[in-house]
Amino acid sequence: MDKKITFIGLGIMGSRMANNLQKNDVNLTVYNRTRSAMDPLIEAGAHGAGSLKDAVEEADIVFTMVSDPNAIEQIALGENGFLSSMKKGALWVDCTTVNPSFSLKEAAEAEKYNLRFMDAPVAGSKAPAEHGELTFLIGGDQSDVEKTRPLIEHMGSKIVHVGETGKGTSMKMLVNSLLAVAMASFSETVLLGEKMGLSKDFLLNTLPDLPVSAPFLKAKAEMIKNNDQETQFPLELMYKDLHLASLSAYEQDHPLLLNNITKELFGQAISEERGREDFSRIFDFMDNSAEAT
Repeated sequence: MDKKITFIGLGIMGSRMANNLQKNDVNLTVYNRTRSAMDPLIEAGAHGAGSLKDAVEEADIVFTMVSDPNAIEQIALGENGFLSSMKKGALWVDCTTVNPSFSLKEAAEAEKYNLRFMDAPVAGSKAPAEHGELTFLIGGDQSDVEKTRPLIEHMGSKIVHVGETGKGTSMKMLVNSLLAVAMASFSETVLLGEKMGLSKDFLLNTLPDLPVSAPFLKAKAEMIKNNDQETQFPLELMYKDLHLASLSAYEQDHPLLLNNITKELFGQAISEERGREDFSRIFDFMDNSAEAT
């Protein structure tokens, strides 16, 4: 592909996604507010932009992967956002997890500048991002999906074109709600099992292999068993996603009881300064809370 590609946002996920583009000889420009995050990619051959304007003005396709809707508001939308610096007809692909109504807002803002837009949040955390094994959940036109497919296939192993604009982020709301609720439920169940006299190791070895357990719990059970504190997906971002799912449910006049209970649990953990820990550490928080009662 001879197109000029820009990647904005080089955190846990974005840095690895951009690195997979760079490894595949993409004509890549990167930008991050903290310049040190750009250095490894620049050393690998990517162009490092000094500003958002410089990052996007020649790009055919711009990928963004930042923390939340507020971050997108700051860098992309409004008078000082990078949309006004993109060339007409270019495509903006936002991989940030935002709520669907916000995706529609992004698309409307892009249209004002004669730009195309696609919401493309991902399922997967640090390791899948590093190995190019993410699942992309896409909302947008089929033509734009095909235009970006060669690039996305460098970063992910599966592309799910869910539907029109906003449907990718709609699906992501469901995915992360399931993820968080399952993690909390698993933690509560293991802790109850311990109270009933079953060993922690037995429970962590046995429960994830049963058909009632979500597949991701096997890896998280290993992290709990080994007291592995490496952050794959921060607890504070899961809390944010639960909030966005709750907001989306409110917009649809739909109750989301378990999601909201889990959101409050994660919020309590954040109040004890656990926000940067992996979301599986909710087990440790619940364990400590049970001991304190």
